[in-house]
Amino acid sequence: VIVRGRVSSYEAAGRYQLYVCDIFPQGKGELYAEFELLKEKLFSEGIFDESFKKDIPKFPNKIGVVTSKTGAVIHDIKTVCARRYPLCEIILYPVDVQGEKASHQIVQGLEYFNKSSDVDTIIVGRGGGSLEELWAFNKEEVARAVFESKIPIISAVGHETDFTICDFAADMRAATPSAAAEIATPDKVMLEINLNNLQEKIEK
Repeated sequence: VIVRGRVSSYEAAGRYQLYVCDIFPQGKGELYAEFELLKEKLFSEGIFDESFKKDIPKFPNKIGVVTSKTGAVIHDIKTVCARRYPLCEIILYPVDVQGEKASHQIVQGLEYFNKSSDVDTIIVGRGGGSLEELWAFNKEEVARAVFESKIPIISAVGHETDFTICDFAADMRAATPSAAAEIATPDKVMLEINLNNLQEKIEK
């Protein structure tokens, strides 16, 4: 690990003490520090405030997805939505999910759906990875684009234990992309059961 702090000495005994302020895994200290600083900054501005969170529509006609066109994410989302609520159309805005251009492309995807499409919900995300691989979703421009979106956003970045700035700014966080698809859609089986129950009540 890498620690940050101050050193004091006790000359009589020839001892040194290290008073630690921060501690990070080796090689990730600067990224973690940057993450925490941005998180604190955006929190103080109210970007993560629950009062700004929008409700996720219960019966979406279209769901926009901002992710890679080649990864498993879009496949998983389409599969879950087709099983749960096949009436819903999935529209992909393909982006890089890591690398120098990724964060800018993610912002463009969010802006596209807000300006040029009639989607009811947006899912933004990618599969799991290291802190460095998920870093595009920890950029300030992405957090602000998520916050400013007029369309509700579900963030599904990484695995269940991964947290990004995008997750905090979004209207809803999903542990995985598949979970995001479940949050975004109703279950047709339950809908059919409820409709049948209502029909029975009417007939009685």
